[in-house]
Amino acid sequence: MKKSFRIYLTLLFFSSVSFSCTEERYVNEPGSLVHKTVDQDALLPSILVNGALLHSEAFGPEDSTLIICIHGGPGGDYRYLLNCKTLATKGYRVVFYDQRGAGLSQRFPKSWYKSQANDALDKIFYDELKGVIAHYKTSSAQKVILLGQSWGAMLATAYTGKYPTEINGLIVAEPGGLEWDDVVNYISVSRSFKLWSETLNDATYIDQFMTGKEDQHEILDYKAGLMGSTNAIVGDLGSDLGNNAPSYVASRSGAVVNAASYELGQEINPDFSAGINQFLKKVLFIYSSNNKAYPDSWAEKISSAYPKKEIFKAQGVGHSGMFDQISFWTTTMEPKIISYIQSL
Repeated sequence: MKKSFRIYLTLLFFSSVSFSCTEERYVNEPGSLVHKTVDQDALLPSILVNGALLHSEAFGPEDSTLIICIHGGPGGDYRYLLNCKTLATKGYRVVFYDQRGAGLSQRFPKSWYKSQANDALDKIFYDELKGVIAHYKTSSAQKVILLGQSWGAMLATAYTGKYPTEINGLIVAEPGGLEWDDVVNYISVSRSFKLWSETLNDATYIDQFMTGKEDQHEILDYKAGLMGSTNAIVGDLGSDLGNNAPSYVASRSGAVVNAASYELGQEINPDFSAGINQFLKKVLFIYSSNNKAYPDSWAEKISSAYPKKEIFKAQGVGHSGMFDQISFWTTTMEPKIISYIQSL
């Protein structure tokens, strides 16, 4: 670990301790380490879906084709997808939402997720997505396009396979895997930190001062954000196309939902491709040139689950760069998405 970074963390810790001594504030208090969630800050835009307050917002004409943007994780947030807002200026209704326990949406204890057992995917993710669509859909004739990246692409695929007649278009960007063994394989290959790496060293240094218990969401989310702040393997270093990323405000990670989802996956071995063979509309399958964990052979393997697809390789960007790099989005990705939707 760099000496300056250690000094910064030490000063941060002792300043927080000093401040809490005078005003009784603690590191796990809402707003001290990470942003407040929608149930803690009423000023944040939110919708109520299946008993959970979700951070959500939508742009564009209410009655036009819905484009539901589904972020990665589990436990990520939709901030890096916000370039998709420009689709609203092209006449589409663009919807963003943070999934339950992720981003700025309401947190739940790990025991709640684990209690869902074999129904976990339905109750946590599929029913939630169904509720989000229902919230924004204004008529039965309104078309719905799912746009998912990473874990969001896996979720979008699984949902479409479950409800193939309810979805009018499917855009998937680098789903890690669809069958569980492939998911585990991709996770193991795409992690960028090793046992003695700088990233892991930073996290364990902080651990000397604050070790989060199972449901101390503020501390756990802060630490998860640090661990996921850089990833050389998938090509997301903020250097794609000259560091031309938008100035979106980073939100917060959902550490508990991430851990619970992986543990549930190990128990139930889900197949996210189930039923997708019944979806006969063309799928836009996107992968990037800079993601070392997503070579052409992996893209060919994962995309084989879709009966009809258009495969597009995003040149010069990484895992999230196809969406968060402004120039690439404007010149390449937005036109590609519009062309795909118009071809349906």
